[in-house]
Amino acid sequence: MDVAVLAYDGVFDSGLSAILDVLDGANAMREELPHPPPGWRVTTVGFRRRVRTGAGHVVATAPVAAVERADLLLVPALAERRPDALVAHVSGPASAAVRGLVADARGRGTPVASACTGTFLLAESGVLDGRTATTSWWLAPVFRKRYPAVTIDETRMVATSDGVTTAGAAFGHVDLALAIVRMTSPALADLVARYLVVDERPSQSAYTIPGALAQNDPVVAAFESWVRLNLDEPFSVGDAARSLGVSERTLQRTVRRVLGTSPVRFVQDLRVEQASHLLRTTDLSLDSIARKVGYEHANTLRILLRERTGSTAGTLRGGR
Repeated sequence: MDVAVLAYDGVFDSGLSAILDVLDGANAMREELPHPPPGWRVTTVGFRRRVRTGAGHVVATAPVAAVERADLLLVPALAERRPDALVAHVSGPASAAVRGLVADARGRGTPVASACTGTFLLAESGVLDGRTATTSWWLAPVFRKRYPAVTIDETRMVATSDGVTTAGAAFGHVDLALAIVRMTSPALADLVARYLVVDERPSQSAYTIPGALAQNDPVVAAFESWVRLNLDEPFSVGDAARSLGVSERTLQRTVRRVLGTSPVRFVQDLRVEQASHLLRTTDLSLDSIARKVGYEHANTLRILLRERTGSTAGTLRGGR
């Protein structure tokens, strides 16, 4: 497979290197398998012979014309975490060439892939319209608002939809590269992951900070504060709406628009977050912790912890 990895001014250094390192590792390790898969010919391409990364390093590149012969175009993230600056950059003239390259590649039927803030470049180019994608969990509210034609599921680490593969936050580039290897050889992907000591991470849910997401809207931020003050009480959407001075419908619609979930599920996320913290930092029994986060029975919390974090209460407690 011929893989073109795009390096452009401001590219996220770790994202670029993670993709290159994983694919290089796959090439080096494939002969360890009884039936080695074909290798990957990886070319780092750019619009100039040398580009400067987000951290200021200079990367030598081959001409972007190589993308026309590629079987896959990989676009690492942009080194920008401020939402307003990110949107301004990916939609502005500085990124016009990248957007055009991505759109042309998909127009020829070439698969494309990206992770973290790079998914904004893909969305801005139009190749994600009508498709399912993921992105950095903390940028999901901004992504959801700007690209309503894209079905976004920020809980996933990697999502593939009709020739376009996207991955989650920052070091999701490792997961993205492993997913590319897995498409050819699951056995080789597992081998590379073991050498790199990378655990399988199918979801970003365990890393999400609900409070950070809530700050994207004043109503949702106020709702989050109210929930935290009443975390040990049974939850009612009606009580929350009345306390915030909005209608139940407004609360439901605003939380759905900003977070892509329901008020009830967001409350559950906050309860899981607090319960996980108490398990890691106190010796309180699971029954006591369950009551502190609004559940009468510990088993309800136990099931929710496993569902949302993928871990048991004992694992979260870490042997305390």
